[in-house]
Amino acid sequence: MTSVARFVEVHRLAVAGQDAAIARVVGDRVGRVWLARSRFADVIRLAEQTLTLGEDAAAYYHLGWAKQVTGFPAEALAVYDRALGLYRAAGDRGNEAAALSNIGGVYDGWGDRRRALDYYGQALPILREVGDRAGEAAALNNLGHVYDGLGELQQALDYLGQALPIRREVGDRGGEAVTLSNIGHVFSVAGDAQRALDYYGQALPILREVGDRGGEATTLNNIGRVFDGAGDRQQALEYFGQALPILREVGNRAGEATTLNNIGHVHHGLGDRQLALGYYRQALPIVQEVGDRVGEAVSLNNIGGVYDGLGDPQQALDYYGRALPIRQEVGDRAGEAVTRFNVAMIYRQRGELDRAVAELEKAVELNRQVGHPDLESDIAMLEQVRRERG
Repeated sequence: MTSVARFVEVHRLAVAGQDAAIARVVGDRVGRVWLARSRFADVIRLAEQTLTLGEDAAAYYHLGWAKQVTGFPAEALAVYDRALGLYRAAGDRGNEAAALSNIGGVYDGWGDRRRALDYYGQALPILREVGDRAGEAAALNNLGHVYDGLGELQQALDYLGQALPIRREVGDRGGEAVTLSNIGHVFSVAGDAQRALDYYGQALPILREVGDRGGEATTLNNIGRVFDGAGDRQQALEYFGQALPILREVGNRAGEATTLNNIGHVHHGLGDRQLALGYYRQALPIVQEVGDRVGEAVSLNNIGGVYDGLGDPQQALDYYGRALPIRQEVGDRAGEAVTRFNVAMIYRQRGELDRAVAELEKAVELNRQVGHPDLESDIAMLEQVRRERG
């Protein structure tokens, strides 16, 4: 019997014997191990057993983490709030910061990036105050991830660049891999495919080494997106095909939906629009179920693109019209620019050039704000449509 298995048996006996003190200590230890190994269903069961003996901050925290990753953000937020209150009552500043960080993660997952920045920003000075270098690196990484999502790529690289050497300094291999992957994503968004693949290539073996199945799947997904963007669609499908079963295995519903969207995007690029639509339609109810507003907007935008390609511009506009307010709500300026550009192209096809120009002007301004690599091509399109309008 492994040491973890022995602790699991001790926990079972402690719960059966109503020994809350032992159940909490052992449950905390086992929960940490299982979280690191992406055994989220087991973590949920363990934490819920511990909580039958009364409130426990660590059990709430582990339960929140597992619920968050498996696509139940509202439930995660509720138990994180319970953990936060208990940590504050106990004067446990380090774990208070950890709970704040994870609450920030829930809001980030919902696409409420400004609120995410607020919680991450509360956590960072506490982590520095208590000298938690690993936690400080995690907070810096999280801030970088949010700025990436907001399209503020230089700000993202600044925070991620602060996080990486700290993670190496403290020997946090799993965290190092996550930050490397996040840096790769920034370069991918910036259109630098080679540097993106370089960082993803550094992250992937570390994630496998530490047994982070969820992180491995996310990185496989990101590599697939780089190949898709470079036009190597078969290679992209290979990576997405590796990611999808892992995400289902670990119960990451939001990640599953992202991968389904990515596979749909490849098939759309290959000209198989009905197959693409099928994948997008699988993704949409999942992102709505888990409250992933960013993912919902992506799915709606993608479905709109298929209908546009199928020659049904009104249906396309309907889906773009549903995506646009969500992208505005979550502060996704780069995504809003994409949707506005798509809407403008339909107006242009219809000969409604005033409306096309208005949408392109908004898209250009949004891309200018975030320094998006599409800025020059969007400006060129705007000038072309203005000439067509006369």
